[in-house]
Amino acid sequence: MRQTVILPVIISFAISALLGPVVIPFLRRLKVGQTVRDEGPQAHLKKNGTPTMGGILIMVAVVITSLLYVRDFPKIIPILFLTLGFGLIGFVDDYIKVVLKRSMGLRAWQKMLGQLIVTGIFAFYVTNYTDVSLAMKIPFWPNQYLDFGIFNIPVLFFIVIGTVNGTNFTDGLDGLASSVTVIVATFFTVVAIGTGSGIEPITCAVVGALLGFLLFNVYPASVFMGDTGSLALGGFVAAAAYMLQMPLFIAIVGFVYLAEVLSVILQVSYFKMTGGKRIFKMAPIHHHFELCGWSETRVVTVFSIVTTLLCLLAYMGI
Repeated sequence: MRQTVILPVIISFAISALLGPVVIPFLRRLKVGQTVRDEGPQAHLKKNGTPTMGGILIMVAVVITSLLYVRDFPKIIPILFLTLGFGLIGFVDDYIKVVLKRSMGLRAWQKMLGQLIVTGIFAFYVTNYTDVSLAMKIPFWPNQYLDFGIFNIPVLFFIVIGTVNGTNFTDGLDGLASSVTVIVATFFTVVAIGTGSGIEPITCAVVGALLGFLLFNVYPASVFMGDTGSLALGGFVAAAAYMLQMPLFIAIVGFVYLAEVLSVILQVSYFKMTGGKRIFKMAPIHHHFELCGWSETRVVTVFSIVTTLLCLLAYMGI
C-alpha cells in the first residue's frame, strides 16, 4: 500500500511543486496571461495578466507518476488517456487564446469534435480491452446496477462530456477547481483501495499533483490552470468514475461541478425566455456568491466543505 498509494502522492507532489518555480516564470515571460472579463466581479480585474496554462504542472506530474505504475496497473491506462486527451484539447484552446492572441480559442465545433473523438476512443478501449462493465452502481442500493444496454455508449458520452465541462466552469476562483477535485480524487482513492480496482496509483498521482499545484494556485494565485488543467481534471473524474462503475456517484461527489454548469444553463435559458432577466447575479454560481459579498476564500472553503461532506455521504451509499 505504501508503494501504490503514499509514494505516488509524494512523487507527483514533488514534480508539481518543483516545476512551479520553473514553469510559472517561463509562462510569465511568454506573456501567457489571463484576460479577465470587464463585466465580472471588480475584484477580479487585478488578476489580469496572471499566467494561465498552469495545468501543464498537473498533467506532467500525473503522466510521469502514472507511467511508473502503468505496467503493473493497466487499468490506469484509460484514465490516463482521457485525462491527457482532454488536457491536450484544453492546451490547444489556451495556446490559441493567450499565445496566438485569438480570443475565441478553438471554435465550438472544433472543441466538441475533439471531445467526441477522445471520448469515443476511451469508450472503445474500455469496452474492448478491459473487463469493466459500463453498467453503473446505483447509490444507496447495494449490489444493484443500472444498465442501459445498447444505450450505455450514448450515456457515457453524455456523462463524460458533461463532467468535463462542469469541471471547466468550476475553474473561476483561485484554488476552487483544485480544492474540490483533490477531495474527489481522494474519495476515488479510498474506493479504489477498498474495491481492489487497481486504479489507485493514478488517483493518488492526481491528489499529489493538485496539492503541489495549490501551492501556487491558492489566493492570491500566481498561476491559473486554464482549460489545460480544468479539462484534464474533468476527464480524470469521468474516467475514474467509469473504471469504478460509479458514474452515477459524480452527481454526489461532483455536485459542485453539476451546480456550476446547471447555473449557467438556467441563467442563459431564463435570460432568453424573459428578455433579459436573471436568476443569479452572475453565472457560474461561484460568481453569484461573490457578488453577494462572499470573499473568494470563503466561496472556496464552503464549496470544499460541501464536497467533503458529499464524498462522505457517497461513501455510505456504496
